[in-house]
Amino acid sequence: MAAVATDDITTTTGDRRVRRTRTALARALIKLVEEHDLSRISVSDVAAGAEVSRSAFYDHYRDVHELAEDACTAMIDSLLEALPVPTHGSADMEEEATRSLTAFFASLAEHAGLYRALLGPQGSPRVADHIRRRIAAVTHDHLTGTGGDSTPQQVPHDVAAAFIAGALIGVAADWLQRGRPRPPAEMAAATWPLLNAYYRADLTSAVSVPRPPGESAG
Repeated sequence: MAAVATDDITTTTGDRRVRRTRTALARALIKLVEEHDLSRISVSDVAAGAEVSRSAFYDHYRDVHELAEDACTAMIDSLLEALPVPTHGSADMEEEATRSLTAFFASLAEHAGLYRALLGPQGSPRVADHIRRRIAAVTHDHLTGTGGDSTPQQVPHDVAAAFIAGALIGVAADWLQRGRPRPPAEMAAATWPLLNAYYRADLTSAVSVPRPPGESAG
């Protein structure tokens, strides 16, 4: 059996220690934001909740906002994988879109304290922008992956992605700040037509532009 290099063992052990510490810090933050505004949570609060030292915190993050961004990244990634892309002409799209949006809002609700803190008026503009950019990036990938058939040709994919990201962030932030007055399924049913309406309207104007009386199509 080949010998395992000491450096490899040290690296593996170090990686596990890093993951454990970061996981503990993330869990501590998620628990704290259920009770306190993000702006009021200190490094000392998080370190105490994770049962690590302040110096251990600073070994991994510059500040609480950077930890918050890291803590939400994995959750955001899983949320975005199933997000729908506005389209037209698909009989099954509405049902599929509503289902994936329901999962999106349900996941937000599961960690409502964290997302409310990040997206609220006392939250972090840096983290909100991070989430917005992640939504836009994943949506852009979805759009380009369809071969360009999901949106009218005159709508650039980067503009479409920014539109969807801004709309979802706005709706989600308002919903969270108002204490989630509607269940996820109802939010999904209300949100999808709004996202898709722009593209249907844009497509209609592109293929059927009214002409003045007497003007020829040529």
